[in-house]
Amino acid sequence: MAGHSQFKNIMHRKGRQDAMRSKLFSKLAREITVAAKMGLPDPNMNARLRAAIQAARAENMPKDNVDRAIKKAMGSDSEDYDEIRYEGYAPGGVAVIIEALTDNRNRTGGEVRSAFTKAGGSLAETGAVSFMFDHVGVVEFNAEAASEDAMMEAAIEAGADDVSTGENGHEIVTSMESLRDVAKALEEKFGEPRKASLVWRAQNSIAVDDEAGEKILKLLDTLEENDDVQNVYSNAEFSDALMAKIAG
Repeated sequence: MAGHSQFKNIMHRKGRQDAMRSKLFSKLAREITVAAKMGLPDPNMNARLRAAIQAARAENMPKDNVDRAIKKAMGSDSEDYDEIRYEGYAPGGVAVIIEALTDNRNRTGGEVRSAFTKAGGSLAETGAVSFMFDHVGVVEFNAEAASEDAMMEAAIEAGADDVSTGENGHEIVTSMESLRDVAKALEEKFGEPRKASLVWRAQNSIAVDDEAGEKILKLLDTLEENDDVQNVYSNAEFSDALMAKIAG
């Protein structure tokens, strides 16, 4: 019976992972479609589309899926998506920013508000928490792309604001305006980055206790599982014990 139970657990976990992957691919495809529709369908002439395709490649999204998403943007029957930013407070006064692409503002707004309410938080006006974040460009490379010194030198020369290197690779931070130029310069030296996009980075983090932390993580998971939500950012700092518990 134990073996059967273990097998069932593994199958359940695999099923959940497959479902999560399918959802991720749908979100990546939506971003590719929107990017292609807003500009040219050529990633060499469309920085946002290029970044969207790089994100898809980083998640091993099949090339056929990418091509279909671009073709969808060219069709007359493709959906129109609105880009919306939601801001709110999670338990413990933690600030949260949500970026969404939706074809139904009322539906998405209602679902986001409901998620905050159920978690004991509250949705706020746009601008209520974003001042606590910096909207910056981030370019990421795998560790083997270059040595720490080589990446640092090239990034500074390209006009980056900050560079950090760790076991997960290199992270180069730029201003919003210089992201495209920095990413292009580094790609010419080290090959295609695994990521090049605009993100919201908290200026300061808020340490939360484990009880609040569990509620916040549940809220963030609920938001990320929403089909219309593309990205979720917060300024929460979780304890190592809580993260180990979640991971286990």
